[in-house]
Amino acid sequence: MDNLILKIDNISKSFPRVKANKNVTFNIKRNTVHALLGENGAGKSTFVKILYGLLKPDEGQMYFNDHILNVQSPSEARQKKIGMVFQHFSLFDSLTVRENLILGIDTEMSFSSLQKKVNEISEKYELPLDLEAPINTLSAGQKQRVEIVRILLQDPELLIMDEPTSVLTPQEVESLFKTLNTLLKEGRTILYITHKLEEVINLCDEVTILRDGSVIESSKLENETAETLATKMLGKKLSEIKTDYTHIKNKINLKAENLSINFNDPFYTDLKQISFDVKEGEIFGIAGVAGNGQSELMNLLTGEGIEGVSGSLIYNSVNIKNFNPKKRRDMSIAFVPENRLGHSAVPELTLSENILISQFPNNNFISKGMINHRNIDTQAKKVIDEFNVVTPGIDAKASSLSGGNLQKFVIGREILTNPKLLIISHPTWGIDAGAEHAIRKSLIELAKNGTSIIVISQDLDELFEISHRMSVIFNGKLSRSYETRSISVSEIGLLMGGQGID
Repeated sequence: MDNLILKIDNISKSFPRVKANKNVTFNIKRNTVHALLGENGAGKSTFVKILYGLLKPDEGQMYFNDHILNVQSPSEARQKKIGMVFQHFSLFDSLTVRENLILGIDTEMSFSSLQKKVNEISEKYELPLDLEAPINTLSAGQKQRVEIVRILLQDPELLIMDEPTSVLTPQEVESLFKTLNTLLKEGRTILYITHKLEEVINLCDEVTILRDGSVIESSKLENETAETLATKMLGKKLSEIKTDYTHIKNKINLKAENLSINFNDPFYTDLKQISFDVKEGEIFGIAGVAGNGQSELMNLLTGEGIEGVSGSLIYNSVNIKNFNPKKRRDMSIAFVPENRLGHSAVPELTLSENILISQFPNNNFISKGMINHRNIDTQAKKVIDEFNVVTPGIDAKASSLSGGNLQKFVIGREILTNPKLLIISHPTWGIDAGAEHAIRKSLIELAKNGTSIIVISQDLDELFEISHRMSVIFNGKLSRSYETRSISVSEIGLLMGGQGID
């Protein structure tokens, strides 16, 4: 086992009505990047939580550096030289970088010692930080730097990275990969979890694929492609996704003119004269790094943030700027906010009950004041079947679903209402290749049937694959729009960094 840093032997973990991990067995070699792949609900999150001390396995054993690994908490995992950078940043927005770093250290350290150590790490790994900067003023890439430096202060031998590039610009991804290569040269090991299969091909040495809680394959990445990995993950080959421009009508369904709002709050981004239009059957993409006004714009478009807004929002010749969400839904406008659990879905309600949330006049869910449970249950089953939602049934609570499966359910619920306008935020953020493919294909088909779609996303691959036109939002300002087929990823990446946006 000299060349192995981690040996996983028959790890199993069950929850009510589901066995998340089934005899998971594989090895991770020292000084390699090992990818962990699988569909949403395949068991990746459960396994990583066991490895990091957040869950205890029902069966099986792990060995780290030839010793039995039995960690009861993340703090204990860090003491044993296992660190983790989570997909969703675990930082306190109201505190400074320095304060967040101190909170992440398990041992006592003076300010001067911290400053010296951070300077050493920043220089060595090209991770510059301003210790006095409040977290809420940082870009997504800068926040990730804080997370990585906080882990490196613990000097880990094994670093777990969960969807590390999901909110980064292409330039920030390139910078991150340089840092990871430096870590490898030092002899560290990385467990890399991502849904971006091209990154796996370019960065990783070996891969373990989970399906339905079990290991399907654990091997070197020689002769693998993104397509072959996707096929192994899903057990089937994905069809080609193709966007065309022929079905787009010349009719403008939605036109925003000089939409502006000032919050006078450091935790919100002011929107400044946002203008764009969307034609019938068109998919309009809005790219940008997290924290540049996407959430504020989404709220404005859905009717949740209308107080104090200036400008106009014309939908089918009607100014809906001051309409609330229900009034907009009554006009056949559907929306999927970024936060699925608690915003798009009520955690303690069943999937059938959550179907009722997207009530439209043509749904036939309510008649003469009476709820038609049969129609609602039928629609819930249809969403589950058509969007391949992994769940015990329509009576399962929304909180029991994995993040990716809840995402598929919420998006499917909205798409199957056949809206005239769909506004969706981060449709495939952090979900597996199969779900990503199904959702993108559904959006393209919806547009072909005449629906206008606005997609707010940080995933450039996604926007280039499905959108007809796109703009970039930076610091509350929206760039002019570009036909997707006539602009490059690097050009959009520069706009995401603020270059060329007045």
